[in-house]
Amino acid sequence: MRSATLILPNQLFKNHPSIDKSDITFLYEDQIFFKDVTYPHQFHKKKLVLHRASMKAYQQWLSKKSTKVTYVDYEPSKELKNLKDYCEEWHIKQINITEINDHILKKRLDEFTNLNSITLNEIPSPGFLNSVKYNVRFFDQKKHFYHNSFYIEQRKKHDILLKNDEPMGGKWSFDQENRKPINSSKNIPHIPTIKTNNLLKESINYVENNFSDNPGQLTGFFYPYTFDQAEHWMNDFFNNRFNNFGSYQDAISKKEPFLYHSLLSSSINIGILTPLQVLDYAINNANIHDIPVNSTEGFIRQILGWREFMRAIYHLKGNQQRSMNFFNHTYPMPQAFYTGETDIKPVDTVIKRLLSTGYAHHIERLMILGNFMLLCEIHPTAVHQWFMEMFIDSYDWVMVPNVYGMSQFADGGMMTSKPYISSSNYILKMSDFSKAEWCPIWDGLFWRFVDKHQKLFKKNPRMRMLVSYWNKLAKNKKKKKIDIAESYLSHLHGTNIKKG
Repeated sequence: MRSATLILPNQLFKNHPSIDKSDITFLYEDQIFFKDVTYPHQFHKKKLVLHRASMKAYQQWLSKKSTKVTYVDYEPSKELKNLKDYCEEWHIKQINITEINDHILKKRLDEFTNLNSITLNEIPSPGFLNSVKYNVRFFDQKKHFYHNSFYIEQRKKHDILLKNDEPMGGKWSFDQENRKPINSSKNIPHIPTIKTNNLLKESINYVENNFSDNPGQLTGFFYPYTFDQAEHWMNDFFNNRFNNFGSYQDAISKKEPFLYHSLLSSSINIGILTPLQVLDYAINNANIHDIPVNSTEGFIRQILGWREFMRAIYHLKGNQQRSMNFFNHTYPMPQAFYTGETDIKPVDTVIKRLLSTGYAHHIERLMILGNFMLLCEIHPTAVHQWFMEMFIDSYDWVMVPNVYGMSQFADGGMMTSKPYISSSNYILKMSDFSKAEWCPIWDGLFWRFVDKHQKLFKKNPRMRMLVSYWNKLAKNKKKKKIDIAESYLSHLHGTNIKKG
C-alpha cells in the first residue's frame, strides 16, 4: 500500500514524524491558507508571502535530503481536485498527516479520503506539547474552561520552573509584574532583518500577481521563513530582549510596534520552530543569564499556557463557540477597520502598523482592537474574519477561542468570567498615548455598554462597582456620554443607532 505524507503550510517541521515512513511527500498549498472558494478570506499579503516562501524553502530543504517531494500549488476547488490528481498518479492509499488544527479542513480531508478509498492517518503534532487526546481527557465533562488550572497542570506535567514541586519565585504566575508602562527613554533593541534572495522575490511576485487586492503591504518583508532564520531570530530575542520582556509584556507604545516581544509566533505556528525547542532554549538562557523570573515565567506562560490552552478549547468547543453571539451584535465590520480610519488614535495606530507589518502584540489585540470592536457591537463572526485576515500568525485554532471566547465574550463566559472591556483610562495607563478627542468617544461607548448590560455586570463582583457608579451619575452626564457614543456609532456604521 503506497502512502504519502501530506504537509500543510503550518506543518513545516524539521523532524517531521512521517516523512521517512512514506513513499512520497506532498507539500500542499491548501486553499484554506490562501483563498478558499467557500470562505474567501483576504489574507494579509505578508502572511501569504510567508507561506509561499517557507514552503518553497522547505521543498528545497527536503530535496537536499533526497526526499521524494511534490509541490502542489494553490488551486481553489471544492473537490480538492489537485490533491486527487496527485494521489491517483502515485496510487496513494494512505495519507499520513500531523494533527489537523482546522475544523473545516479536517472535515474536507475526511470526506476526500472516504470518497477516494484512502486511509487518513493523523499523527501527534510536534507543533504542540499536548495531543488532542490529552486535552480531551483533561477537560472531560467540564462546563467552564479556565486557563489558570490548565497552566499549573502543564507546569507540573512538563516539570518547568519547579523547585521541590513548588513554583519557582513562590507563585505560579507573575502576571501582575508584567504590566509596567513603557518609558520613552528606553532604548528598544532592533529586530533582525531578512536578506532578499531569489526565493523571496519569487514569493513576493507570486502574491502580487495572484492576491494584489488583499490587505497589507508587501514591501519590507522581515519574517523568518527557514529553519536557520528562525533560530537566528530566537537567539536574537533571548540575547537582546528577553531580560526586559516580563516587565513590559503588557505595555503599549505609539512609536514602537515590537517593544521586547519575540515575534516568534509566526515561526512556531508554521512549524519552523517548535514549542518544545523554544521552551528549552528559554529555560537554558534564563539559567545562564539570570533572567528575571517575571520574564521567564511570562514568556513560558504564553507558550506552555495560553497557546496550548487555546488549541485545546478549539478542539473541544470551537465549533460551538463560532455559532454563539451572546450579546446579539449584528453590525458588519466597518471599512474603517481595514484602513485605520476609525478616528480613534490608539485603534488607528495599531491598524496602520498592522497593515505594514501583520503584527500586533497580545494586549493590543485584546484591549485595543478586540475591546473597541466589542464596544462597537460588531458581529463576532465579522471580528473573527478580520483577525484571520490581518495577522501574520492567525489560524482558525487560535482565532476562534481568542475572538469568540476572549475578546468578544460571544460564548457567554465559557472561558472567561467577564468581558474584556475598559474605558480610555486603561489605554492611557498602559501606553504613551495622550488624552485627546478619542477619549470621550471611547468612554461614551464603554459606559453605554455597561448601561445596556447591567444585569450581566451585577452578577460579577469585579464589574458590579461599575454599575453602581453609573447608576449614581447625574442623568445629564449619562445622556451626554450616551449621545457621544451613539453619534459615533451612527457615523461608523452608517446608520441611526437606537437609543440605549
